[in-house]
Amino acid sequence: MNDVQISKNICEYRKRKGLTIKELAQLTGVTSSLLSQIEKGTANPSINTIKQISNALEIPLFNFFIDDSYTENLVVRKDKRKKMVFSEDDNFAYELLTPNLQGDIEFVLMTIPANESSSSEQFSHKGEEVVYVMKGKVDLHMMNTVIELNCGDSVKIPTLSQHKWENRSNEECQVIFAVTPPSF
Repeated sequence: MNDVQISKNICEYRKRKGLTIKELAQLTGVTSSLLSQIEKGTANPSINTIKQISNALEIPLFNFFIDDSYTENLVVRKDKRKKMVFSEDDNFAYELLTPNLQGDIEFVLMTIPANESSSSEQFSHKGEEVVYVMKGKVDLHMMNTVIELNCGDSVKIPTLSQHKWENRSNEECQVIFAVTPPSF
């Protein structure tokens, strides 16, 4: 998906909520000028900015990256997953395992490369989350606690809990998480 589609989607969701750019700016803490540039496709939003917009519009983050014409099927083939990449080397990624975000739950595969974390700061989102470690081990930083999780472990993260993921090992880690309602 290109930046133009992301810009178009942000504008479309803002208008669906009946918000002006100025109102969205107040909700997100992002300037009206930057929001306008993002919607016009002349500025590229950071992931943190997209998270702020997602939270303000109360929609899953993935919605900005999805071409709605592709969400008709019920089966998601491994090579057709919608993917968001967050590192320059394309290693750190989220892959949507559900065909779309129209239902009551979303499943996402998160791949964290060796010695990397999901973000520099903890963040929260609406939606109850259950996570299963498929491969490797990972630390969950949640509020003031660090929880070490190994392959086969699972954890429940209450809605709006501040958290981030950190892989301190020398091997890639993969986790699957389910969120209800969809909030990513």
